Amino acid sequence: MKVRIEIDTKTFVRFWLVVIGFGLAGVAIYSAKSALILLGISLFLALALNRPVSALAKLLPGKSRLGGTALAYVMLVTLLGCVAWFAVPPIVQQSAKFVESVPGLVDQAGSQWHGINELIDKNGWRPQVDATLNNLKQQASSWAASAGTNLISSVGSLASFLGSLFLVLVLSFLMLLEGPTWMKRLWGLYNDQSKMENHKKLAGQMYNVVTGYVSGQLTVSGIDAVLSGVVVFCLSLAFPAIDSNLAMLTVMVTFILTLIPMFGATLAGLLIALLLFFNNVTAGIIYAAYFIIYQQIENNFIAPSIQSKKLELSALMVLSSVTIGLYVGGLLGSLIAIPAAGVVKVLLENYLEQAKKNRLESAKPLNKLVKKMKNED
Repeated sequence: MKVRIEIDTKTFVRFWLVVIGFGLAGVAIYSAKSALILLGISLFLALALNRPVSALAKLLPGKSRLGGTALAYVMLVTLLGCVAWFAVPPIVQQSAKFVESVPGLVDQAGSQWHGINELIDKNGWRPQVDATLNNLKQQASSWAASAGTNLISSVGSLASFLGSLFLVLVLSFLMLLEGPTWMKRLWGLYNDQSKMENHKKLAGQMYNVVTGYVSGQLTVSGIDAVLSGVVVFCLSLAFPAIDSNLAMLTVMVTFILTLIPMFGATLAGLLIALLLFFNNVTAGIIYAAYFIIYQQIENNFIAPSIQSKKLELSALMVLSSVTIGLYVGGLLGSLIAIPAAGVVKVLLENYLEQAKKNRLESAKPLNKLVKKMKNED
């Protein structure tokens, strides 16, 4: 038995126009991926700064939103300038020191590891090992010689990063300045008062998730950075080989890297411990021991007490969101992955709650009918 389905030309054309429209929209979104990532980062920065901006605006004459936003941005730009001023020179200094010390470390290791030397000589590996060590020293010297060329080649990437950073700051500034006006216009479009109140409540929950996570994470990272800097400064007093300028570099590196969920703190501790190790082995070991002990205290006491408003995300959801954010938006994507997952969770819970409420509402007439029939019996 054959079934013939007839479709009129108008429906056929509409169907393919919809398919083509979705395809073009997907291509446009993919092409604008970088711009959309910058907009998302700007939005999260604006949400994080909204409460400080509102507090500053209330203190200013006339409760000027523009003045509060400008004052908050002056503080933010000053902070970024301090990061560049204090962090860049020690990085350059330590990089040059590391390159210069590699040949000496290789020679020192070769002269001190007598057991390994005996094993090498016994098995006839001396020519290969000597060739490898000489190649390592030559590579270090070559890298040092070409450092200027590498610096020039990285100017383009640095300029691109600074341009993106400037664009994010400008977009966030405009979002902070115009955000309340746009929200008033949005709520004014509603005709259903109960629906508007429900959506306002939902928007408030999402806002609290983002700002609560951001402020809590900044506090935890700040405590970690300050304590790590104090430890490195104390080590510089005990070990003359440790430059005291490394303390400020430690603060900056630790603060930035610990903002990365899950593995950022470990990466920061490993980098600082290796940096100290190349200056003084004992200092590197002491810092590594401090880092392990502090991480246990932070994970069990500091972070839970500060992050009082938990996102209630499982370990699988956290790891999945961080992985997706890392692959989609790189380092910056991983920073906003967890609050974004928290927002998705709020939306999903609201959808399920509304669906359950609708089912109960639709079942009320049937329940009344069943109850009436029982009473009649």
